[in-house]
Amino acid sequence: MMNESATKEREKSIFEELRRLSPKVTGGILRMREEAYRDKVVPAKYKLLAAMSISIALRCEPCIQAYVKMAVDRGISQEELIEFLEVAMAMQGCPGEEWAVKAYEIYKQYAAGQAGFESECCTSH
Repeated sequence: MMNESATKEREKSIFEELRRLSPKVTGGILRMREEAYRDKVVPAKYKLLAAMSISIALRCEPCIQAYVKMAVDRGISQEELIEFLEVAMAMQGCPGEEWAVKAYEIYKQYAAGQAGFESECCTSH
């Protein structure tokens, strides 16, 4: 049985091979994200917070971690985070609260400069 590190390395290698075989399609999500989450009329940090809220609704912890980190890197305040967590909780009820708590914990660690979470979006390629 492979350990987690070996599994991730194998997945990365397979993705890189697929990307060489299909360069125009594979990796399109990354290019789409780069465009969607840049500053335009709406600042990037709010788009990232919206993505975090959607990730809470979808219950995707790697995405929650990644979007919280990216939003922190863009300078979100705790108050801004809380307002978006409130939206996620309002939309998801009890499960939303549970996942919002996870997002808040991740925020507190990143805001404190702790690197406890080093996850990428589930489709980070």
